[in-house]
Amino acid sequence: MAALMTLRKLGSFPLTIPYVALRGISTTCTNAATVNKNRLHVRVGRFKPSKDKSIALTYDESKPPYKIGLEKAWNSWNTSNLKGETRMSETLTDDVFIQNFLKGTWGLMQASDVVIKRRHNMIHIFMHILPKRDLQPIYFLLGYSEELLSSLLKCPVKLELQSVQKPRDLIFKYI
Repeated sequence: MAALMTLRKLGSFPLTIPYVALRGISTTCTNAATVNKNRLHVRVGRFKPSKDKSIALTYDESKPPYKIGLEKAWNSWNTSNLKGETRMSETLTDDVFIQNFLKGTWGLMQASDVVIKRRHNMIHIFMHILPKRDLQPIYFLLGYSEELLSSLLKCPVKLELQSVQKPRDLIFKYI
């Protein structure tokens, strides 16, 4: 096979495209009915229902993956993947570091997933916690997390917590 393929386009202007780039191009036409039919058979990212309806799901877990952006939001909001932006991989590693840091710091008090939103130069972190009887450790962990993440990430970090009395308060439905 030839490494380069020459195509004639618009009269006498030859267009040279590497053969490797043409391998993934599909020319078949699909209609909306085929796409919707195939979407129903996808099982990735969905929870398998139980016979006795004993699996508890939160609101985010109850939505299928193809509803992200329509009925469900992302857990990490950033604009570093836009054209011309830098720090694509650094933002991803920072988000993974933040999630692991908060999981290790807050431990069993963390009741839900961590949502990270980047607004201008500031990082806003949202999560649900299970409060203890004494609020002093919560205030300490809040200040500790904000200060340490701010100094490590070199930008202001705001941690916003919402307390729930029981983990079952976050349950949206059973499957």
